[in-house]
Amino acid sequence: MMNDSKYGLTAAIYTDKNSKNRAERIAFELDVGTVYMNRCDFLDPALTWSGRKDSGKGVALSSTGFDPFLRNKSWNFNIA
Repeated sequence: MMNDSKYGLTAAIYTDKNSKNRAERIAFELDVGTVYMNRCDFLDPALTWSGRKDSGKGVALSSTGFDPFLRNKSWNFNIA
């Protein structure tokens, strides 16, 4: 039922702290960008904030969030 939506931004799994493996198995099945376990309101700047399906195409936070703003330049010099 959790995947039965056209959106896929976040999901929260609430379980006892001894069921981490079970929560991980469920998290792998979810078509969302972020999965919380026993919380739903914590942002970690080191983790990418993203969505799936009709929740948007971009990402924020982490180094991945900077990628759309960067323009790489290649330098290929022949010194010989």
